Amino acid sequence: MASYVSSLLSFAQQVAPGNTRITESVDHGGGPIFDMGVYRINAARYLFRDEPTEILATSASRNDPRFKEVEEMTAVTMKFPGDRVAAFVASFGAADISRYTLVGTKGLLTADPAYECSEALNLRIDIGNKSRKPKYPKRDQFAAEISFFSDCILNDKEPEPSGEEGLADVRVVEAIYESARSGRLVGLPPLTRKQ
Repeated sequence: MASYVSSLLSFAQQVAPGNTRITESVDHGGGPIFDMGVYRINAARYLFRDEPTEILATSASRNDPRFKEVEEMTAVTMKFPGDRVAAFVASFGAADISRYTLVGTKGLLTADPAYECSEALNLRIDIGNKSRKPKYPKRDQFAAEISFFSDCILNDKEPEPSGEEGLADVRVVEAIYESARSGRLVGLPPLTRKQ
């Protein structure tokens, strides 16, 4: 794939009534964007190796009592430099899905499931008429994260990813909610990072 044109990311689940994900208001970190959307934001930023410049989002909720505090679903389009686009839907009221597809000018890459920590990860790479299907076994990603973070504390190392990485995702989350509230495209200024 010579250049990456678009990324289509989906993450949904049925959330049970009373689950903390829907009992906290959006202002306190509840809702599908804070819970699941950050994975898609981070995946798009990682796959494109760049920061989005524009966000367009819309939220919707059916007449379901579970969604009094937070939206049921939000659809997001993120524009990146080089006229690349990533789009995703995050939903608390749809069938389980965890997938992304990166569409390039010569092929595509699909991860399904894409964000699971409790099962193996499967990729499919299609370039022209050739396909590969690499698989990655289930593993305990949290143990590795805890061990790495502990080593950073014990040896006074800067963790990777840093807090700046999280801040980059949060600025996109804020733009998503601003766009969903206003119904307008929201521009993001260039992200400046500490050197």
